[in-house]
Amino acid sequence: MRLFGRESEHADPAEAIAAFWAWWEQARPGIDAHVEAEDPEALAETIGPAVAALHPSLVWEVVPGRFAVHALVVSASGDPELRPFAHRWALAAPPVDAMWEFHPSRQANPQAENVTIDVGGREFGLDRLVVALRVPPGTPRVDVTAFHPIFPDIDDDARMEATLTALDWLLGEDEVARWVGEIQAAEFEPIDALPAIHLPSVVADVAEGFAEEQWALLEGHTATGGRLTAAARYPLRPVDFPLFDQHIAVTVPYEHADADGQPTGASLDALREFEERLTGRLAAHGSAVLAAHLSADRTRTLHLYADPAADVPPVIEEVTAGWKEGPARVETAEDPSWSAVAPFLT
Repeated sequence: MRLFGRESEHADPAEAIAAFWAWWEQARPGIDAHVEAEDPEALAETIGPAVAALHPSLVWEVVPGRFAVHALVVSASGDPELRPFAHRWALAAPPVDAMWEFHPSRQANPQAENVTIDVGGREFGLDRLVVALRVPPGTPRVDVTAFHPIFPDIDDDARMEATLTALDWLLGEDEVARWVGEIQAAEFEPIDALPAIHLPSVVADVAEGFAEEQWALLEGHTATGGRLTAAARYPLRPVDFPLFDQHIAVTVPYEHADADGQPTGASLDALREFEERLTGRLAAHGSAVLAAHLSADRTRTLHLYADPAADVPPVIEEVTAGWKEGPARVETAEDPSWSAVAPFLT
């Protein structure tokens, strides 16, 4: 079944999600009947407006389930601004039963190589899809160039849509966001192409190299030309923390610095102890993560992301109250796409 979406007015997310699941309970008998009758038009007319009422940019599909007969997928379709909303929708879903399960993103299809769809009036399936893969050294990404025999006969948009659909079938939507870099849909077959069904194993090999927590150290300059140093999680991706859409910036001044304004001596030790204390409290809390920190002009700013439902700011404020080298500042903002740390996203 194809994805559907309709425009509607925005609603409060929590209220919209609660209204959807109240509607689902009432509409369930009719939805089951439409699925049993294999009537996609009636299903679209029933589910489409309810998903649109959640948010006009969400898309949905009904597919075979992994544990139930059917799965309802309501997806942000790669939009980082909407991903937390889709995940909260799934968290509020009723328990999985024999008939239905629910997902906030497309899941990998274990039978993907046997699936075919119509693309531009031609039959598209993974059995004839090939890919050329490139893994830039030391990076958490696989660049993909895809080719299918129907690609020379369809337009660019149709080729790309078919390629993106195939990647979701092979890896699942969230894994594509994590590990796939540049995507091209080629009109001609690449010389070094291999069957697309091998893509998951290549991605698994790349992912294994980043199984342990890693940090990247970077240097740059401020707008006034001062030296700036930074440390950021690597890889750093919002998809890894889909509910953490509250940005918390913690800014602390430090007394001891070198000529470039970078921390030294007792201040450097104090900053390390402060960060350890803060991350320890966050680890115990379980609903926030330190994404990056930057130091420049005798000031360090720590960028954290949290689940707003977990009430993390008071915990952070309690820790920062113990900072002794000047007044600390804690600021919060909604930031589902992690725009505050955009230069460090991978």
